[in-house]
Amino acid sequence: MSQPINQSSRKRGFTPLGIVFTLVGLALFVYFVNRAGIGQILEGVQRLRAGFLLVIAISAIRQTVRSFAWMLCIEPPHRLRFRDAFRARVMGDAIGNIVTFVSFMVAEPAKPVLILDRVPLMPGFSAIAIENIFYSLSVAVFILSGMIALLFNFHLPRGFRITSIVIVAVILLIIALVFLLIRRQLRFVSAGTAFLHRRGMNEKWVEKGRMIEDRIYGFYGRNRRLFLPILLLEACFHLAGMLEIYVTLLFISPLQPPTLFTAFILESVNRIISVAFKFIPLRMGIDEAGTGRMSKILQFAEATGVTLAIVRKARDVFWAAVGMIFLLQRGLSLRAVASESEAALAEQARASTLTNVPAKQSS
Repeated sequence: MSQPINQSSRKRGFTPLGIVFTLVGLALFVYFVNRAGIGQILEGVQRLRAGFLLVIAISAIRQTVRSFAWMLCIEPPHRLRFRDAFRARVMGDAIGNIVTFVSFMVAEPAKPVLILDRVPLMPGFSAIAIENIFYSLSVAVFILSGMIALLFNFHLPRGFRITSIVIVAVILLIIALVFLLIRRQLRFVSAGTAFLHRRGMNEKWVEKGRMIEDRIYGFYGRNRRLFLPILLLEACFHLAGMLEIYVTLLFISPLQPPTLFTAFILESVNRIISVAFKFIPLRMGIDEAGTGRMSKILQFAEATGVTLAIVRKARDVFWAAVGMIFLLQRGLSLRAVASESEAALAEQARASTLTNVPAKQSS
């Protein structure tokens, strides 16, 4: 794979906004670690010890099931091997965890670029988009069930209760809209890009939006038998997340052992934090604040929740390091992958435009 580095990719790095978010995250991290007690956190980390290897093993299940889900979304005649899907997922996630404000915007498009030697760009890109739709739906259902369980089983502070109710209402609305869009096959992406094209957007984005919609809705019509297996794989992702929290708390909180129910609540809160604060590197400070607060509601010490958040960061750093190793093995850099993502998508859009010109002229 070539490695063109265009001007835009040279500028990608740290944006001023990215630096601001990083500094704010660091400040919040330091504040909540100090408030929870550094000594107590260190004791929890020491109790974990070799248990961290078990945490890594469980987190590998999460990478594995989403890799399989992506494989199921690749339509014939193309085929994606597990090894290639797994490595591309880990490398893409490594890009998403790099400390920049815009990295998460290129993490998902980078994954199909990383398998170009196995699957052409648009089938791979459409498959990752479809898998992300299934994943997003599973996240919405998981968060919804977690918030409902929290509201009905715990006495929450007024502000927390209002926030939980708002989250439930928003998720119900989102789920209803998604089902409506898929059921009626509404062309909101191509309509939106066409609207922006009339106001100056490059036509390649209109074509790209139309191609993605065609593939997504085509998958819906041709592969309904795969819906349940894909959703079950996405469910396994969340179950593994619950298990990871349960195992971590068994080690770091021996005096207040967890239950699967408390692990379920904590994982649903973790999903909210991950979705809402993706732009903050490793959710620094935010994860400690949210998990520490929720831990107190669940009758754990605040230091336990902060330690849990720190263990999650260590897990993310581990997988980011693995992704970087995979990238280095292929002789790639993060900027090269981001640049190739943009270049490949632009080239595909141009090719599609040229293909459609005769059809438009003949009509």
